[in-house]
Amino acid sequence: MKGSRVFEQVFNQKELRIFARLDSPPKIQDFLDKLSYSGKVEYSCPRTVLRQQQAHCFDGALFAAAALRRLGYPPLIVNMLPNERDDDHLLAVFKQNGHWGAVAKSNFVGLRYREPVYRTLRELVMSYFEQFFNIHREKTLRGYTVPLNLQSFDNLNWMGEDDPLEAIGLRLDEIHRVLLITKRMARGLSRVDRRSCTSGLLGANWSGLFKPPKRPR
Repeated sequence: MKGSRVFEQVFNQKELRIFARLDSPPKIQDFLDKLSYSGKVEYSCPRTVLRQQQAHCFDGALFAAAALRRLGYPPLIVNMLPNERDDDHLLAVFKQNGHWGAVAKSNFVGLRYREPVYRTLRELVMSYFEQFFNIHREKTLRGYTVPLNLQSFDNLNWMGEDDPLEAIGLRLDEIHRVLLITKRMARGLSRVDRRSCTSGLLGANWSGLFKPPKRPR
């Protein structure tokens, strides 16, 4: 079923008018950036995001995937995977002229939009590597999942209901993962400098940040 027909079944006219204004990936990103960052653990579907005007990275990626779908892109998400000292981060990815880009909601300044200029998904994900750090300035990105097409969850009404979203989270835990760096490489990583850390956390909602214990010196 085409994306426009799916939208008409899920959203009311007021909600459809909002989506109609999001007619490019940058405009979708601008919309997400204006939402409050949610510190809650629960998942919210795109319709709930519209109503509550807040989202965390999971909610934002699903909203972006839905908005991209309306523009004719498949609703694809990719999960970026950290080590045990950080949260994962979800992207809505899209392809233009054979190159990958991404839309995302994040508590970190550097983990949001990417222009569609990356030849492979690995290139795209690696563009986040230096900005993917925890509150102790540790670079934590280690891998990513292959894209998950949310169209396979249409029967659960993932765009309009919150309850089925746990199934998406569980599926992300099951699909193939791609390792970015070796354990030896990880041991040799430097910390993010303090200025970059401060700028990366500009405007962050502290309640929504992963807080691992500080490593002893």
